[in-house]
Formats: sequence, structure tokens, C-alpha cells
Amino acid sequence: MAEIMYWEAIRRAHDEEMANDPLVICMGEDIAVAGGTYKATQGLLDKYGPERVIDTPISENGYTGLGIGASFLGVRPIIEIMSVNFAWLAMDQLFNSAAKVRYMSGGQLTAPVVVRSPGGTAHQLGAQHSARMEKIFMGIAGLRVVTPSSPRQAYGLLKSAVRCNDPVFINEHELMYNMKGEVAEQEFFHSLEGSEVTREGRDVTLFGYNISLHWCLQAADVLSKQFAIEAEVIDLYALAPLDRVGIAASVRKTHRAVVVEEAEPAVGVGAEVMAIINEECFFELDAAPQRVSAKHVPIPYNHTLEKAAIPNADDVVMAVRRMFGK
Repeated sequence: MAEIMYWEAIRRAHDEEMANDPLVICMGEDIAVAGGTYKATQGLLDKYGPERVIDTPISENGYTGLGIGASFLGVRPIIEIMSVNFAWLAMDQLFNSAAKVRYMSGGQLTAPVVVRSPGGTAHQLGAQHSARMEKIFMGIAGLRVVTPSSPRQAYGLLKSAVRCNDPVFINEHELMYNMKGEVAEQEFFHSLEGSEVTREGRDVTLFGYNISLHWCLQAADVLSKQFAIEAEVIDLYALAPLDRVGIAASVRKTHRAVVVEEAEPAVGVGAEVMAIINEECFFELDAAPQRVSAKHVPIPYNHTLEKAAIPNADDVVMAVRRMFGK
């Protein structure tokens, strides 16, 4: 095992997949000469050249469409959209072309394209640069959505996404690129479907993904040490499709559930997980499921207001305490 950063894991996956297949290319704003805003493509231009590591104009709709079109002909592009806030401009290409072409062509065409993009609330980037858009992508039929919570997942999910014949959106988080974690030195792949039990528990299930998973783990430690509540923590790394079986299995074990997300609650991951719980194991609940999520406001620039708008581990602890009347 080697301890590497999240961005290093992504770069390693890029490098290995480009070495494995000459039809794998990467493209996006500032990914070649500059090596990417978060260094995820650093050094690849020198190794693979400008025909495979492509700096694009500031035109998300244009270069995303270019990559998707190339994928129809067998190229496997890894498209980096510098910030998920700019992905709004590429929605038509992603939703109307990549996600639908297999169905509209009766399987004659596929779109084996990967789109990577960081989102989330970082530090005072303002409302237009703090989007959490996973809820939008996971609602599109024909598009896979994954969201790595560790360097291990960042590496394995990207490698699997590149080799998948479906379009895959990888939802990264801006605050996680310098996170360190152990990644096996030998090549491996991570399933694009399912969920992971990251902490065993018996009293309540905490569901999280990318950065909110870490709030869940912090909260679980506090709940155990201070309140004798043993929380199970589930990593929902695959948002589309969601792991109905894994979600229900944990709730049947603990009989309580709290879903934690950085995004606003309306029409979100939490709402969908709670719908699955309601459909699959309603009569096994000992308490109504709870959501911990952001305030339903555009993210403020002011640091104090920004922190007040998004949840944290303390909010998770309080939600569980209310559930238990503590």
C-alpha cells in the first residue's frame, strides 16, 4: 500500500488507462500545459502529447460535445469540467446526446465517455462557484454517477469508468484533492455500482457520500464515545444507480436512518434514499428517517454565513440525538 493524495490517485488512473489504450484521451480547460486546476493531469502532456492531452477553449458545451461525438466512434475521452458550476453549460450534450444515444440507436452507438468535475462548497467562492449538482445528474436516465470519498475510490472508480461503455459522471469534491489515503500499488478496479459499509453499527445508519461521509464518520465516533450510540456508516459512492439492496439491508439491521448531504434537501440524494427506505423497509423502522442537509439558499460569500448554510458533523450528532431523545 502507498499513501497518496486524492489528486495523485486520479492522475495515476489517467496515466494507467492512457498507457493501456491509445484511444483514451483527456480534455478540458487548463489540463495540459498547467496540468489541471487540481493537478489531476500533471505531467500527462509531456508523456502523451497534445493530440491526447488537449487544452480546450472556455466552452464547456463545445468541448463536451466534441468528446461525446468522438466516443461514438470508439474514442474513450476523459473530460474534465473545471468546476461543476460550469457543467450547466454542457447539459444538453450530456443529457440529450451521451445519456440517450444507446437507446435512440437501438444499441448501434454507445458513448463510452467519462466526465469528471469537482463541486461542493469550498472556501468563500460565492454562490456561483459552490454548486452541489449531484442531484441533477443522478436523475438522468442513461447516465451513471459515482462520487469517490477516498483516494482508493478516486483511483478505482476512474479506471472502471474509462472501461465502461456507458457515460459516467464522476462527482469529485473541491476540498478533498489533498486528502491522503492508502491505495494498493497493484492495479485494481472499483465497482461502479453498490455501496460500502465503512463503519459497523447496530443503533442507527448514517448514509453519506464524498465529503459528507467524513462528517458521518466523525459523528459516529462522538455518538459512540459520548452517548453510547453505535452508528453504522454507509458510503453511497454510487448515486446512479443507488444501491437499494444495501440501503435496505442496513436499515433492517439498525431500524433508524439519517441521510447526510451537503446539498440542499429538495429533490436530492436524501429524498431519494428516504423513498427507498419507505418502499423497502417501512415497517422495520423504529423512528422516522431524518435528513441533514444545507439550508435552501444560494451559498453566501461571507465566511460565517457560508458555514451556517452547510451542515457538519455536529449537525449529524444532533439529528441522531433528537432521534433517540438525548
